[in-house]
Amino acid sequence: MKKQLYRYLKQCLLLALSFFLITACYSQVTQQAKFPKTQLAISNCRVVVHQLGKTCIPLQPQRIIVTDEIILDAVLGLGLKPIATAEPNVAGRRGRHLAGRVESLASLGTRSQINIEKIVQLHPDLIVGSSINSQNYELFEKIAPTIKCDMKYAMGAWKGSLRNLGEILGRTKQVENILAQYQQKVQQLRKAIQEKPEKIEVSVSRFYKGGLPQFDTIFSFSGGILQEAGFSAPHHQVKLAITPDTAYVSVSLERLDLLDADVLFVMLDPGSQDNFDRYQKSPLWQKLSVVQKNRVYTVDSGYWYAGNILAANAILDDLFKYLLNNP
Repeated sequence: MKKQLYRYLKQCLLLALSFFLITACYSQVTQQAKFPKTQLAISNCRVVVHQLGKTCIPLQPQRIIVTDEIILDAVLGLGLKPIATAEPNVAGRRGRHLAGRVESLASLGTRSQINIEKIVQLHPDLIVGSSINSQNYELFEKIAPTIKCDMKYAMGAWKGSLRNLGEILGRTKQVENILAQYQQKVQQLRKAIQEKPEKIEVSVSRFYKGGLPQFDTIFSFSGGILQEAGFSAPHHQVKLAITPDTAYVSVSLERLDLLDADVLFVMLDPGSQDNFDRYQKSPLWQKLSVVQKNRVYTVDSGYWYAGNILAANAILDDLFKYLLNNP
């Protein structure tokens, strides 16, 4: 009786062990099938320390995926062509500065709802993003080497972000070349502005589909570029830009005077035209000196609000176009 019981327990134990091994193997195979991450030899990659850890990335990545718009701007500016990218959440559309550069890229959906299955199908060898959180990072790392690179853009911080990304991607020389070209363009604009007899105060506003519009301060992305180019912000706006964290200030209908300047650039988000029209119909709008002088220009929020090297150059192009009549 004891022998039979022993034999029975032994068989049960063997069956349980076999089941466990088969299940574990199946789970591993399934996981590998879902996330076929490319294994890189140490000689073919280099270790990069970033915000979420250490990652060994390819020396010459060929199939880069970018998860957000500002890094896309920088990656393209560095002369790299990613295979796919996510769509912007904030502005709701791509800026005109990317026209002709992104049409062939595969879409991954919006930045907040990235299509993971699509990423797997594309077999990337590098994933780069600034909005990647720890949960996404663990998931992306199973597909391809993944880097989180914080891309600041306000008050000239975009240059440091570009240098950081260039170092990660092994393109430090290219970074300095394109920044030198940008600085040369800035100096050309400054020289042209200095030759004008009057000092030009420039105001930049942004209108949304709903809610209050805003004006961008000297600490914003566009504000930093305007300061570099030799333009000044209206004194009444500077007084409200208390700290570097104050990148914008909301403007009610009753305080339209805050937008007044020698020149006003208006960024319109998708669907914001009705809101802008409502402000334009106000008698207070008609009293603005910039309106009376017909110096209000509508520009693309896709690159005026935030971006990197391509967006910065596009803003300079607009300044040449509207303020110097030099398209």
